[in-house]
Amino acid sequence: MNLAAALANRRPATVEELADRCRAAGLVLERPVTPEDLDRTLAVLKEWEKVVDAADERERAELLNRMLADSAAYPRLTDHAGSGWHLHFRDDGQSLGPVLFALFSVGTAMHLVGRGMHRLRRCEVTECTTIFADTSRTGRQRYCSRQCANRDAVRRHRASRAG
Repeated sequence: MNLAAALANRRPATVEELADRCRAAGLVLERPVTPEDLDRTLAVLKEWEKVVDAADERERAELLNRMLADSAAYPRLTDHAGSGWHLHFRDDGQSLGPVLFALFSVGTAMHLVGRGMHRLRRCEVTECTTIFADTSRTGRQRYCSRQCANRDAVRRHRASRAG
């Protein structure tokens, strides 16, 4: 889910950038990345952002269930890269666009059911639209970074002194 947030927060502009960022996130790219993969990824990110911005848990679940139905296949064990056995929730031999679609939808679903349906959001600083997955121990993370948390604390402090 962190890859989805990173790509949503700063959309890749080229096929090369998409490939580089996926590799940097630890994805093994089994096929060349194509312009169709980039287009598919950008479209998936638009749908994924609707999940992020859902008004409540029920809407979030409905949107994510649609993504899961359209992207995921039955789970299977694989050791395709020789790096150890792990689960895939997609058909074999797919290009990067459909792989990311399955990865984002399944990863998001697992994060939300494992940690809480509220643990995916945008930063609470008004001028910041950064998406993040709340992985905090308490589940009360409100800001994307310490910088935004500090900025908001300074703003609140100044407002309390002025009023």
